Amino acid sequence: MTVPTPSTRHAGPSRLMRVIDGAARRLIAWRTPIAMIFIAFTLALGVSAMRTRLDPGFNKLIPLKHEYMQAFLEHSTEFSGANRILVNVHWKGQGDIYNAEFMKALRGVTDEVFFTPGVNRAQVYSLFTPNVKYVEVTEDGFVGEVVIPSRFQADAAGLAEVRSNVAKSGQIGSLVSNDLKSAMIRADLLDTDPQTGKPLDYAAVSKKLEQIRARFAGADVDINIVGFSKIIGDVMEGLSTVITFFAIAFVITALLLWYYARSLKLTVVALVVALLPVVWLLGILPIIGYGIDPMSILVPFLIFSIGVSHAVQMTNAWKQDVHAGLLSPTAAENAFRKLAIPGTLALLTNALGFMVIMMIDIPIVHELGLTACLGVMLMIITNKMMLPIILSHLTLTPGPNAVRMKSDGRPGGKWWAVSALAQPRPALLTLAVSLGLLAIGTLYSRHLQIGDIGTGAPELRADSRYNRDNDAVVRNYSIGMDVLSVYLETKDPEDACLNWSVLNAVERFDLYMRGVDGVQSVSTMAGLAKLATASSNEGNPHWAGLQRSSSALRTGARLANPELGLNTEGCTTVNMVVFVRDHQGATLKHVVAEAKKFIDNDKTPGVRIRLAGGNAGVAAATNEAVEHAEVEMLAALFGAIVLSCCLTFRSWRAVLCIILPLAVVSVLCNALMAILGIGLKVATLPVVALGVGVGVDYGIYLYERLQHEIEDNGATLRQGFYEALRQRGTAAVFTAVTMSIGVGTWAFSALKFQADMGVLLAFMFLVNVLGAIFLLPALACWLDVGTARQSIRTSELAAERV
Repeated sequence: MTVPTPSTRHAGPSRLMRVIDGAARRLIAWRTPIAMIFIAFTLALGVSAMRTRLDPGFNKLIPLKHEYMQAFLEHSTEFSGANRILVNVHWKGQGDIYNAEFMKALRGVTDEVFFTPGVNRAQVYSLFTPNVKYVEVTEDGFVGEVVIPSRFQADAAGLAEVRSNVAKSGQIGSLVSNDLKSAMIRADLLDTDPQTGKPLDYAAVSKKLEQIRARFAGADVDINIVGFSKIIGDVMEGLSTVITFFAIAFVITALLLWYYARSLKLTVVALVVALLPVVWLLGILPIIGYGIDPMSILVPFLIFSIGVSHAVQMTNAWKQDVHAGLLSPTAAENAFRKLAIPGTLALLTNALGFMVIMMIDIPIVHELGLTACLGVMLMIITNKMMLPIILSHLTLTPGPNAVRMKSDGRPGGKWWAVSALAQPRPALLTLAVSLGLLAIGTLYSRHLQIGDIGTGAPELRADSRYNRDNDAVVRNYSIGMDVLSVYLETKDPEDACLNWSVLNAVERFDLYMRGVDGVQSVSTMAGLAKLATASSNEGNPHWAGLQRSSSALRTGARLANPELGLNTEGCTTVNMVVFVRDHQGATLKHVVAEAKKFIDNDKTPGVRIRLAGGNAGVAAATNEAVEHAEVEMLAALFGAIVLSCCLTFRSWRAVLCIILPLAVVSVLCNALMAILGIGLKVATLPVVALGVGVGVDYGIYLYERLQHEIEDNGATLRQGFYEALRQRGTAAVFTAVTMSIGVGTWAFSALKFQADMGVLLAFMFLVNVLGAIFLLPALACWLDVGTARQSIRTSELAAERV
């Protein structure tokens, strides 16, 4: 009888395993000089980390290659940009704003805002600035002057004159509230500080604005401040709470580590090694010219969390061998061998998860992806090299920690009960439950919105001072912080302000957008031209229309002043300003879609209408970039995981067992976001990628051990999965629970974006490990994982008996 030849895979160790074996022996043999190099490297980068700085920036939030942003950047020097601050001075006393005390406060606030570093002084608007004027028709023709004269006196006559001028200026609802109880200072910020030439310090701007509030607010005067710089300032002020929650999470992690390891040495080692990539990362950033944006301040802790997960796996493998009687160096060498492939693959997949979010064409996302990817790559060195070296120097008293066997020789305990999921009937039940959860998740995830949800700054709580200020502005004015600029461009060689067809296109856009749900008000040059025509005809509203001839249009040509921010000289570009009710994703999508509909249907010759500027335009472009990148990003991420698993395990069954639980959890995460009212945006999309990247760790660790037991030790599927759970499952569950509890504390943060990330990450960490433990064996069962190998093994045993 012919004896079957064993498979090539088992004829001897593969080339990769020989390389890993050689690397393990050399790592421990040369551990002292390698450790000295790592210590010197850590000290140098630790010193460099002291130079790490916060680096916020408005332009970092902009998808620069988006067509909207191309138009915005092209016209940003001509018209007010999206980086705007609004300072509202509110009168709480009797009567309206026309009193001496209020006017004194308004003048003082205007002067302070005007001289705030970084403010574009040509784009400051207030009742006290000379670029705010009124125009009226008198017997002598059009007369236009500043709203508040230079020699203004706050007496009865002066206040009456200002009241009259404000009414004629058309600023009620814009710079003066509709109830005449507030007046506003509007200013745009530059990207760089003109005094220093360096990027604008938003924290300094926010601090200056708070000083203005403290100086002028009183019993009868209140100050409301909104704008990007104020949001950044409030976020940076809230970083103290971020650090506090980091500290809480660190303490919780340390206590749980000690409870799990029952060894102070292993607890300290795991924490130190998990912190090393964070220190190295913070040290490298200043060297390559990067800082940390306040919106990505959570990245270092995420790196720490991933480091803890992998450190626990390594220390757990080392501890098992030490308890089995091996010396520390030998146990460390074995731990390196066992975890080199699954650990490195998992970390590379983590890095890939961060790398693919760089597909979103937004600088801050590129920066976040680069920072996180670099941190994870550094972890390969610290976890796979530094940690075994440290463990090789430790001593641990062996204990009876081996899993006890039942009298009939079968393993027992909780993991043996869980391994029953690798049998057909329990596996079928698990698959049925998973399909049910997938169906429910798919149903709810259809309601997930792109962009912000809610009014005000979504980074802050609804009851924060900033969001209360924003509500006051929106409630009392016909304008708000959310501005959509639409640009009409013409190449008319003559003055386009005198071209009826051009102004008619502007007027039709104005009227069309006023009827769109979500639009608060519209300001265009055509509206001013109609006002001028009516004014020249005794204010008769029947004359509030555009004249057909150029000579008739000259009547209101004086109102086409570039200082008003609605047109350039000669009207080569007209800025049509749409004040949007809020910047929620659904609102912006609807308003922009209606604007596009008008643009597509407009056939005015020689006219080109382009979207979009203002902060609402930036938000709309960002939402579209996120929406377009979501599918591409997830496809690239899952595709990369599939490729790496194929190359590692050489099995399509392994790919499905690892990838399908991740896909189910991703759908459930989207459903959770929809239920909790969390939009898919720049701040939350990386969480999805991170959850997939970290979640794959559990599947890779478990499946690698399962495959090893089946193919190398001839175990059945259930026995192999039991061994995988015994050796890797406890550590996986511990790290998942520890990280979930740690980031779960973020839910109580004063910063809403941190709270949202904490909830989502806790969910992803915990549910991913449950998917790996419960769904992976069920899939392996029904995909017949190990069946072919068992047949070969049976044939080999039969041949040996013969």
